[in-house]
Amino acid sequence: MAPMGIRLSPLGVAVFCLLGLGVLYHLYSGFLAGRFSLFGLGGEPGGGAAGPAASADGGTVDLREMLAVSVLAAVRGGEEVRRVRESNVLHEKSKGKTREGADDKMTSGDVLSNRKMFYLLKTAFPSVQINTEEHVDASDQEVILWDRKIPEDILKEIATPQEVPAESVTVWIDPLDATQEYTEDLRKYVTTMVCVAVNGKPVLGVIHKPFSEYTAWAMVDGGSNVKARTSYNEKTPRIVVSRSHSGMVKQLALQTFGNQTTIIPAGGAGYKVLALLDVPDKSQEKADLYIHVTYIKKWDICAGNAILKALGGHMTTLSGEEISYTGSDGIEGGLLASIRMNHQALVRKLPDLEKTGHK
Repeated sequence: MAPMGIRLSPLGVAVFCLLGLGVLYHLYSGFLAGRFSLFGLGGEPGGGAAGPAASADGGTVDLREMLAVSVLAAVRGGEEVRRVRESNVLHEKSKGKTREGADDKMTSGDVLSNRKMFYLLKTAFPSVQINTEEHVDASDQEVILWDRKIPEDILKEIATPQEVPAESVTVWIDPLDATQEYTEDLRKYVTTMVCVAVNGKPVLGVIHKPFSEYTAWAMVDGGSNVKARTSYNEKTPRIVVSRSHSGMVKQLALQTFGNQTTIIPAGGAGYKVLALLDVPDKSQEKADLYIHVTYIKKWDICAGNAILKALGGHMTTLSGEEISYTGSDGIEGGLLASIRMNHQALVRKLPDLEKTGHK
């Protein structure tokens, strides 16, 4: 019998104990969840630990931090690209046909680079939209943490944080540009690329060359580690074009600029943009213009567009329209890229190319 003549009901004692256990369970599970989040465990597929500026409503992200992670992602992806190529075991296969009827190839280099790049960016910035060329399989999820360090070369150029709403950001990843050339062991054309667009406008661009370990980056209205060359030939330009349709562009370019025009066939959109810049890489060819006359995907061109824009250059459709990096993943209107030239005057010179780009 309990003190003071109070009788304890066995049922009441049982209910009280169960309630106590419930409270302890919820407190302990909340503690574990907090501990797991610190180590990047749990969360949605393709997500991971909270990023540097994550909040319940998406919050804001710092473009300077996004640039640091983008550079790291391009380099990490490049390491996979180089490792697979040097192993000479590519596991090459076709994803289908391009609009021109060529095989749209994919290799282990594409897949493994994509995994590293996607999950590094997604873990650091879980609130932003990420578009990537290759499919991301949740079963291959990795938690790849960023050490939160911004490299000195970025801090030197961009001294203060650049905050934007997370919901305004779209990231475009190309884990291996120039896959066709990669399978042919034409290594100089191969790049990995990351672009950050804000409200559809390209703002950050990173182009990394895995086999020479050169990386170009730039932020619009921020800074860059690459610059334009001192001079360009606008009258009889050297024009860099895709290897797959160089003859088509050559015929029309000669009509526009004359017989002294030089056509440089090359692989990879990243390589072609770097051809317009002052790049300290002996394997990099130099051109005055970049022209593309058929359909092209946005992850191929967004990083180059951002870099050119940051340096005062231009990348538009052949009719001179700005390219929006929201919505669909490709553009129909061909491509014209230039720097330190009268871009609109060039557009007016290329009416025939514009028509070709819409075919």
